[in-house]
Amino acid sequence: MSAGRERDPHETAGADTRPPVSSVLFLCGMNAIRSPIAETLARQILPPTVYVASAGVRQGQRDPFVDAVLAERGLSLGERQPQRYEDMEDGYFDLIVTMAPEAHHAALDASGTSSVEVEFWPMPDPSVVTGSREQILDAYRDVLKRIEERIARRFGR
Repeated sequence: MSAGRERDPHETAGADTRPPVSSVLFLCGMNAIRSPIAETLARQILPPTVYVASAGVRQGQRDPFVDAVLAERGLSLGERQPQRYEDMEDGYFDLIVTMAPEAHHAALDASGTSSVEVEFWPMPDPSVVTGSREQILDAYRDVLKRIEERIARRFGR
């Protein structure tokens, strides 16, 4: 794979025949919603030999709606707190999955000449949804479902 190659999101249609990854980073804006959901789900789907992490390009705060929708699935972030990409101790990953435009640009800039694959999985930001608590939770559930489907399609289940 060429250095910092950006994968076309339509290439993942059908069965994925790419070699398995040994490490994957999910990257979004503040590591508060989309990327920690993806990290938690990936840990459930991928083999334990795959190193999975998540981060944000900016500092974020833990989101209680994420805890609520994960708890509905019997999952938890535990004591995990949002972390910034630039503060990560281990910066090498086979694959970086970005979930927001700013994260995608940051990953492409940071990967530079590294031999890392960067995939853009645009996901809506449920924190912008207004309405009742249930309407907001539905937006978070929708994002969780989209991420789960994308992980299953990309990595197999």
